[in-house]
Amino acid sequence: MHILRYLKRTPDTCILHNQSLIQIKAYSDSEWATCPETHNSITGFSVYLGESIISWKSKKQQTISRSSSEAKYHALAATTCEIRWITYLLQDLHIQHLQPSLIYCDNQVAIQIANNQVFHERTKHIEIDCRVVREKLNVGLLKLLPISSSLQAENIKH
Repeated sequence: MHILRYLKRTPDTCILHNQSLIQIKAYSDSEWATCPETHNSITGFSVYLGESIISWKSKKQQTISRSSSEAKYHALAATTCEIRWITYLLQDLHIQHLQPSLIYCDNQVAIQIANNQVFHERTKHIEIDCRVVREKLNVGLLKLLPISSSLQAENIKH
């Protein structure tokens, strides 16, 4: 908010950035039941615009997850909402970016739940988070990838 207020007060100042299309990518993770008192999980994510980190968060989840996959899926939904907000902000600033945005997740079960269009008894308790992520996958805003894909890409670059 401080940066946006500064930009509003100084419209004659410009931000220089590479005019080529840039990619939004994010890393989503959680630590299952790490709070010793409440057994709540911790959500963590980082979002990058090109090579620069622009958003990150680490926060205790509101509910207690019954499995590590559920905790990962809550983190995935939080990351999806952050990417959606950043996408809207970029559109308002007339900055073009490549779509879909990439989310790297280290839990195969969470990726499978997101890509499965059928709700099961096992996913009923996380149905709202499922709908948030699936909607953005279906419209092409997101692409979910296993974290190993990111590591392989980094090794190729270096």
